[in-house]
Amino acid sequence: MDDEIAFDLPPFMKVYKNGRVQRLIGEDVVRASLDPATNVESKDVIISKEDNISARLFIPKTNFPPTQKLPVFVYFHGGAFCIETPSSPNYHNYLNSVTSLANVIGVSVHYRRAPEHPVPVAHEDSWLALKWVASHVGGKGSDEWLNEYADFEKVFLGGDSAGANIAHYLGIRAGKENLDGVKLEGAVYLHPYFWGVDPIGSESARGEFVEKVHNLWRFSCPTTTGSDDPLINPAKDPNLGSLGFKRVLVCVAEKDLLKDRGWYYKELLEKIGWGGAVEVVETKDEDHVFHMFNPTSQNATHLLNRVVSFVKRT
Repeated sequence: MDDEIAFDLPPFMKVYKNGRVQRLIGEDVVRASLDPATNVESKDVIISKEDNISARLFIPKTNFPPTQKLPVFVYFHGGAFCIETPSSPNYHNYLNSVTSLANVIGVSVHYRRAPEHPVPVAHEDSWLALKWVASHVGGKGSDEWLNEYADFEKVFLGGDSAGANIAHYLGIRAGKENLDGVKLEGAVYLHPYFWGVDPIGSESARGEFVEKVHNLWRFSCPTTTGSDDPLINPAKDPNLGSLGFKRVLVCVAEKDLLKDRGWYYKELLEKIGWGGAVEVVETKDEDHVFHMFNPTSQNATHLLNRVVSFVKRT
């Protein structure tokens, strides 16, 4: 039967036995445009036509052309590696805000998603996208904005949830494989999607939800060894010390099941003697990616301002 369900993953999606994938959220799109509220212009660019990898670029137009080169903020959207895109309204608006307030060039990466393209495809696509950004060093790339206006001495990576996981992965990979001419100044992880077999902090008191996270990870990455896979558990990654950022801002939310993983990440980096600076900011009374669901709330505005001040502190 065509309507027989193989996987039911509320509230994200349903996967049917005939292979059809029905995404239940994250399917709305907005076009790239000049946003009148922030005066930020966006456009879509193709990175790999063959693999359907693209990016939405954002540039502030209030003082254009800029009198000095602008830092680059490369962003990876969340959604459990399964849903959302850079053209989802919340992500589009978030990049408009950061681009405007931090005065950066925003690059929001469209990577391929599970289950059609299981993890680590998202990570590999994102690495390709970061290398594409780096190809503009010296004005030699395919995009005019990056060629003309980008300061590759000040590149930041950012992401929420699964996107923060990707940003972390890229930081380690960039620390091991040189990106010529690019300096990764810092990274922003918003409610990062890290996990592990053994519960930490408050996780053991939330068994039903813990099992869902284990299952969701296996769903998005069927070839995984489990929740201690270094892709999802930084504590099990022997290359953690190679993290190629100067500084990292980890943002967590008090009611988020993943909160303790964010705090533990700081502990891990300090324990191994990583040479950079890491700070954790916790938002009280909020849950996972609350700022995407309620972007105009006081707490979301405060979180946005923390991210912006982190990027501007160069």
